[in-house]
Amino acid sequence: MPSMSMQGYIRGRVQGVGFRQATVRQANKLNIDGWVRNRDDGSVEVMLCGDAAAVEAMVSWLHQGPANAEVDAVELHNCGWQEIAGFVQMP
Repeated sequence: MPSMSMQGYIRGRVQGVGFRQATVRQANKLNIDGWVRNRDDGSVEVMLCGDAAAVEAMVSWLHQGPANAEVDAVELHNCGWQEIAGFVQMP
C-alpha cells in the first residue's frame, strides 16, 4: 500500500486530558511516524507519516481521541512526505 503524510489540527478539549500521550501510543500501535504537540490556541497539532491504511485508521482514532477528550474538529491535509523515524510528543 502507498505511503502518505498528513498534517493538521485537532480542536476541542484536547489539552490537559492526556491527548498527546494517547496519540503517541496509538501511532506506535499503527506503526506511524511523526509527532504531536500542543498549540497556544488550545488545539493539538499532528504530523502523520506511514502506510495509507494506517494513517487513515489514525485519523479515525483522532476523531474520538482518549476517553477524557472532547474532539470538536479534526482538520488534516495531505502534505509532502516527511522522513521521520518514530512518533514523538513535542513540547
